[in-house]
Formats: sequence, C-alpha cells, structure tokens
Amino acid sequence: MVRSMTGFGEAERPLDGGILRVQIKTVNHRFLNTSIRTPSGFDRMEHEIQNWVRPFLTRGHASISITFDRAQDGQGGLPQVDLVRAGGYARILRELRDELGLSGDVDVQSLLRFSDIFQAPESAERPTIDPEVAREVVCDAARRVVELRELEGRRLSDDMRGRLAALRRLVDQVAARAPERLNAERDRLRHHVSELTSGDDVDEDRLAREVVYLAEKWDINEELVRLASHLDLFTETLEADEPVGKRLAFVVQELHREANTIGSKANDPEISHAVVAMKEEVERLREQVENVE
Repeated sequence: MVRSMTGFGEAERPLDGGILRVQIKTVNHRFLNTSIRTPSGFDRMEHEIQNWVRPFLTRGHASISITFDRAQDGQGGLPQVDLVRAGGYARILRELRDELGLSGDVDVQSLLRFSDIFQAPESAERPTIDPEVAREVVCDAARRVVELRELEGRRLSDDMRGRLAALRRLVDQVAARAPERLNAERDRLRHHVSELTSGDDVDEDRLAREVVYLAEKWDINEELVRLASHLDLFTETLEADEPVGKRLAFVVQELHREANTIGSKANDPEISHAVVAMKEEVERLREQVENVE
C-alpha cells in the first residue's frame, strides 16, 4: 500500500489536573527523523517517544508536540502579580519623568512593558504522568497520522497509475514509429543516390548495407523492452504491502535513463516529440514519488 509522507494526527487524554495532548505532523524526508517538543520535565522521555512512533513511521520528518493543559479553576493557574516590583517600576518612571521634564503619566500600559512583574503561579507544579498513559496517547496520535498518510497515498497511487498509462501509450507510439523511420530513411537515401548518379541504377546491395548500419545504430528495441519492464515493475511495486518509496525512486531513475537513451537514438521528429512527453510524465512521477513513504 502506498503511503504519503505528509500527515497529521492528534490525540488527547483527560488526566487529574489537566489534559495531555499530543500532535504529530509529518513531511517529506529521506529517512525517519523526529523533532520532539515536550513540557518542562518531560525531556527524559524523548528517547521513549521516538521508540513509540517507530512502528508507525518508517520515513519522513515527524514533528511531535506534547503539551499538558492545566485545568483553570478560579484563580488557579493564573500568573501572580508582584505588586512590590510593579510599584517600584512606577516610582522610577515618575522620577524619570519629573527629572527630565517629560510629559505624560505612568499607567498600566507603561508597566506592562516589564514582564518580570508577573510570576508563575505557585501551584504550577510539574505534572506527574504515567509513562504508559503517555505511550497510549502518542500511539493514538501516530495511528491517526498513518490513516491520513494512507488516504493521501491512495490519491498519489491513482495519479501515478494515470502517469503509467500515459507512458505505456507513448511506448507503443514509439514502437510503432521505429520501423517506419528506417523505411523513410531508406527511401531518402535511394533518392539522393539516384540524383547523384544522374538516374543510373542504384546499387541496392550497397543501399541495403547502409540501411542495416543505420538500423543497428538507431535500434531502440532493447530500450523499449526495458522501459516496458520498468513500467510493469512500478505497477507491481504499487501493490506491495510495505513501504515502497525508495524502490519507486530507483525505478523512476531507470525510466528516465531509458527515455534519454531513446531520445539520443531517435533521429526522428515524431519519436523525439514522444520522448519529450515521456520525460515530462517521468518527471511528474518523480515529484509524486518524493512524497511516498
């Protein structure tokens, strides 16, 4: 199953004194990389948190935020005002005003500039949370991330299948055109030779050898076979029940390589145009694969 590396999940659990909330956001990354933000006192749990999410995520950058929202009960949880310090600031400001002959009065707005007049409430103690409860909430959030990544993965898969179908049509178009260009080149050579020999008989053996040489030089059958094989492998990989992003990225590289080789051997406007369209489709595939886990 194709999974996107973009996802979001959130879970929470009411506890004594507040609510434990976990948010996980994931974006593209070559490997699994985590950044964890926790309340004060939770730093020691970062290693455990990484281990809890590993069974759910194999690639991508995961930003994990854990917060504990304390219950607001009356004045509980509100900051305390240091009136003595606030009064001291007010007195100093008035002295500055009078000494320097400034206008205006000292009001609340003036004092709000001094953040140290507010103190954390005495009751704001570090919460004690059972590690097993924390694990359950983190895992719940990770499951929701996986659900969203799978949903987005289905959209990616549908889009990539459309690209594969377009590529197959282009491969068929090139395969049908390849023999025709040799016939056209043979006729062109015969015409030019006839003009150079003033209408004398054309040496058909020599002409046949030239056409054989061109056929070997312009042969793209192997590239077309490999290109079709890579398309089959890509389709099979989409059905795999495991992370497939790295494998798909490798197949896209091979598709681009074969398209380039066909383009270098094309020597035909119609085939060249088809190769340009192939490269465009392969590039769109590559952009989608970059977001596959």
